[in-house]
Amino acid sequence: MPEVQEEVNVKSVVRKSKLWMPKRVIITPAALQEPWGQQMYERVKSLGLPVEELKQNRLTGLRGEDERETYRKAKNTLAIVTAPASAFKLQPIPPSADYQFHLAEGCPAHCQYCYLAGSLQGPPVIRAFANLPAILENLKNYRKPGQVTTFEASCYTDPLGIEHVTGSLSETIRFFGEQENMHLRWVSKFDQVDGLLPLAHNGNTHPRLSLNTDFVAARMEGGTASVDARIAAIRKLAMPKVLGGGGYKVGIVLAPIMPLPDWQDQYTYLLDRLEQALNFSCEVTFELITHRFTPGSKALLQEWYPNTSIDFDESTRSLKFNKFGGKKFVYPAVTMNMLRSFFQSELKHRFPDAPILYWT
Repeated sequence: MPEVQEEVNVKSVVRKSKLWMPKRVIITPAALQEPWGQQMYERVKSLGLPVEELKQNRLTGLRGEDERETYRKAKNTLAIVTAPASAFKLQPIPPSADYQFHLAEGCPAHCQYCYLAGSLQGPPVIRAFANLPAILENLKNYRKPGQVTTFEASCYTDPLGIEHVTGSLSETIRFFGEQENMHLRWVSKFDQVDGLLPLAHNGNTHPRLSLNTDFVAARMEGGTASVDARIAAIRKLAMPKVLGGGGYKVGIVLAPIMPLPDWQDQYTYLLDRLEQALNFSCEVTFELITHRFTPGSKALLQEWYPNTSIDFDESTRSLKFNKFGGKKFVYPAVTMNMLRSFFQSELKHRFPDAPILYWT
């Protein structure tokens, strides 16, 4: 990884994400009984990684002496397991999609604002699900008659970041390509999309890349591809198949939007490069998400990243409550309106036909 400059105006650097190679791979007996689990087992071995076959389906020995050591151990562990019964009871996930489902839980990236902090139980081990065919087949039960039903696959993981060890994203894209009125949505901060370009998605998959300023990517998104590498990846996905691309309808997730020093210049530079990369006819959408945090996620993230660059000052935020009484801290209305006005104006100017799916 290139040296990170301390000043805010970090110059853009094309940094392809290094393939995540776990130091420990474990597989449960139940996962080994699944044909897809056996495929993942062989895939991992082909990468030269030793696989530990567990004698029971319970994962143990994942914690360290403190939260930091637990985090380090977990982020270097791939567990091939079967999804629990609860995974087959899909939950709505507005505004991203009609329903969420999971190919895996846990992410190999090291984002200092991690959305998963506090959302998953136990250490942040990457758990890849071996009963993938059953997970996919279950989605048909949630298809809405006579209309397109959308399914989000990246609420609890970055499926592209672990695709080289699971193969599950490609298999899922193939599955959706064979369905009617079922669309797949996923988002990533990685750039290894070449294997997805020839797949027969039939317009039923909507990949999105998460983008931010070079400063945020360099300082707060460890282990991910650089912004320019992600932009190159979205260009490949959007390019027509006849020109060697994927022919996908693509999306840009600008998140988490932060009003850091020189933020207007920083985001203008980002949007300039994106506009230049998508200089051909293609379908593109935008999703705009400002930074927010809960008391629980703040405490955990500050343990994981004691030297974080994230501003967690609650005194500068507005407090909001969800329908269950949970608290989250967001930017005050004046700041939100300023940010929203900027992005709506800039995107309408550059991408007049691209819808903004939501702002939050």
